[in-house]
Amino acid sequence: MPNDRAALGAFLRSRRDRLTPSQAGIEPFPGARRVPGLRKDELAVAAGMSPDYYSRLEQGRQRNVSSDVLDALARALRLDEVERAHLHDLAAPLTRSPSAGPRAGRHPDAGLLRVMRTLDHVPVLLLGRRGEVLARNALLTEVLGSPLEPGASFVRFMFRDPAARARIVNWSDFASATVATMRRETARHPDDRRLTALMDELRSTDADVARWWEDQTVRDYASVEKHVRHPTAGPMSFAIEVVGAPHEPDQRLVVYTAEPGSPTAHALAVLAGSNAVPRH
Repeated sequence: MPNDRAALGAFLRSRRDRLTPSQAGIEPFPGARRVPGLRKDELAVAAGMSPDYYSRLEQGRQRNVSSDVLDALARALRLDEVERAHLHDLAAPLTRSPSAGPRAGRHPDAGLLRVMRTLDHVPVLLLGRRGEVLARNALLTEVLGSPLEPGASFVRFMFRDPAARARIVNWSDFASATVATMRRETARHPDDRRLTALMDELRSTDADVARWWEDQTVRDYASVEKHVRHPTAGPMSFAIEVVGAPHEPDQRLVVYTAEPGSPTAHALAVLAGSNAVPRH
């Protein structure tokens, strides 16, 4: 059974709209332009396929799509590595029956927990593929102002907990990246009904989630900066680093790093005084 061809078409359309003929390295075709970026026939020619074939693909009427075709489209659309992988996932056939995926990320990876226990001087969070909290240390809850108990949804925290918007200074940057990451995960795990239900719920109740979801941006977990306004420690700046485990690819250890000797590192040392104990 093919994956959701409507999602594939929507992604192709969004990437086509953002790329002009000059950016694609082609001369614009003659005639009126009714789209902000490439026309369908321009993209088809740039990717080396017939306009009719590409039109069927974008409209969701082409069931089977080869890797060569997808790679040609990725090159023509100037997709980055994450977008290219997302395109392939959207076009891939499902190999499992739809399920809630109850086992996904249920138990924290032992190796990642061991790493976490050595990092009691910085905030650390272990996440499953749906953004569920598998473990965290006390500094994480102190910095973000939320208990984030194991089993809680970090994605819901970002959009439902007032502490997220109050404490994270660059909340919109971080929140939009969270949506883009979850869009990537839904294509990677199209059979995960719980993940799909989570994003459907947030899209229907939060205008920011709906807007960011519709722009089709995708990203993998990546290093980003987070600026926090702590009520007693003051401004804090972190580089967020993400660590994976070879045997648990759906789990990621999220580490809030601070430059040694920086005001943030000093503030963390004060906050860690009595309660930086890992929880899991």
